[in-house]
Amino acid sequence: MDGLSLLDTDYNDTYLDERFYFEDNIDAFGITMAILYPLVCILGLAGNSLVIVAILKLDKMSSSTTVYIFNLALADGLFMVGLPFIASQNFQNRWVFGDIACKVVMVLDGINQFTSVFCLTVMSIDRYMALADPLRFARWRTPRCAKIVSAVLWLFSLLTILPMALHFSADKGLCIPELVSDSWWLGILSYTFVMGFALPFTMMTASYTALLLTLRLQRLRRSTPNQESHRLERQVTRMVVAVVVVFGVCWLPFYTFNFCSLHQSGLVLTFARAFECMVLLSYSWSCANPILYACLSDTFRRHFRTLLCPMVKSSPSMQCNTERYDLNDTGDATLPA
Repeated sequence: MDGLSLLDTDYNDTYLDERFYFEDNIDAFGITMAILYPLVCILGLAGNSLVIVAILKLDKMSSSTTVYIFNLALADGLFMVGLPFIASQNFQNRWVFGDIACKVVMVLDGINQFTSVFCLTVMSIDRYMALADPLRFARWRTPRCAKIVSAVLWLFSLLTILPMALHFSADKGLCIPELVSDSWWLGILSYTFVMGFALPFTMMTASYTALLLTLRLQRLRRSTPNQESHRLERQVTRMVVAVVVVFGVCWLPFYTFNFCSLHQSGLVLTFARAFECMVLLSYSWSCANPILYACLSDTFRRHFRTLLCPMVKSSPSMQCNTERYDLNDTGDATLPA
């Protein structure tokens, strides 16, 4: 679980005393974070909104791939909604929105975080089925099936996060979990790490590794060299490396700092600020997905160009016929999931 839950501390009284002991003067770090938080929020909302509009207007969720990408963008966009609340608490050193709002924000924050990760994981499996053996898995890759799977992911995220999110309270001035015991908190950290990072990361890595091995084997089996298959393999390799690296870079430091907080006998200012940077880094992952679409997918580049440059439509010679761009084609192999 991200944001307010693991944002600041190991949640003991020592931390709370030190947190409020820190000077309230606005220094360079505070100003920098005050700029970065809204910047990440705006970029995340704008980028994911663009993906959603592109899919609804130009693709109309005609494939399983775009159904999953739509739900990923929706979860990532809604994930950004909780960022202003976190920024406010960090900047003011207190939660000013009330106890009910604390619980609601944490529930929504957790649902969107886990749904985003789960969607990315399912998309890695979908990519394997689409490129390894499309005919064999065709009945599992229909838009209807993808919508059912996506609905299950949202429900599973709610059930996964609800018991923990309801333990949050703003009674002590910060929106933090009510600490039952050290072992309870260690269990929560381990649970979120496994469900939110370790298991999805392992499944993504396994799916993409199997996909790359399958594509290479298919290419080697051909009697004559095929430039198109070799190009496809290179594109998928770039996509795999980008997805796995970005996911790991954005989330592993966050969970690492959470476990390190268990061994902090007294939280120092440097650790608290580094922790805050890790939280912001984890949120920036939701901004990275639309950028990956634009950089790695020819299809989405064309969709984005159509939406952002409407004047192109006025020139028949430059007009982009979006109907012929099917996200199930080989260009879809470069999608970041």
